[in-house]
Amino acid sequence: MYLISVLGNLLIILSVISDSHLHTPMYFFLSNLSLVDIGYTSTTIPKMIVNIQTHSRVISYAGCLTQMSIFILFGCLDSLLLTMMAYDRFVAICHPLHYPVIMNPHLCSFLILVSFLISILDSQLHNWIVLQLTCYKDVEISSFFCDPSQLLKLACPDSSINNLLIFFIGTISGGVPLLGILYSYTQVISSILRVSSSGGRYKAFSTCCSHLSVVFLFYGTGFGVYFSSAVSHSPKKGVVASVVYAVVSPLLNPFIYSLRNRDIKSALWRLINRRV
Repeated sequence: MYLISVLGNLLIILSVISDSHLHTPMYFFLSNLSLVDIGYTSTTIPKMIVNIQTHSRVISYAGCLTQMSIFILFGCLDSLLLTMMAYDRFVAICHPLHYPVIMNPHLCSFLILVSFLISILDSQLHNWIVLQLTCYKDVEISSFFCDPSQLLKLACPDSSINNLLIFFIGTISGGVPLLGILYSYTQVISSILRVSSSGGRYKAFSTCCSHLSVVFLFYGTGFGVYFSSAVSHSPKKGVVASVVYAVVSPLLNPFIYSLRNRDIKSALWRLINRRV
């Protein structure tokens, strides 16, 4: 699964780079999303594979904090890139005549830079919160990686404070980008419904289906992990949800975008034929 995930996302990046027809804001964000997904899975899965092969589930304190920081960095970048892709669809459908002016290369690069800085800030905020919890009641993490929601549950202070922290962090780092996505798509759906022809409505909506599928998969499982850990004490359910959003979601993203996107499929075939 890890190799397929890395290869699939790498093929999307190579397709966008090699095909001049895909040098547009939408595919620029998509290639960055694929790059982030490679880093996202590489933070947790290789360590898990090593643990399985060596029959050892030990990780150092510094290694745990490092893994958590990098994982949150890529996770936050993932959510912000999904928000930018939603904004790109909003501009393309609601303001098509102004699209080349609004979504210029300078703005796209600036959005990527700002997203990276925000992700670093979010990552270090998580790190700071965990570093304050110096007293642990146990040393076993009920997950296959250093999940921040699980680390907060290991601390000795009253669990209600930990639940509030988990809820607050999940709301800020995931809820704000999700609100941006929801706002963009309410405007998109409103514009699509005003289109007179059914063919035009279908064409406009089909450009958003792949992105919406990825959003539901990523946010549904991500919020499930954070909020279920705040109200439930079943480690098994949390681990299953963690596998979905940390492993399965990055694995499915290339297939969702390539199978439902004619431009990506054409670029992939041209890339493969050229290499053959």
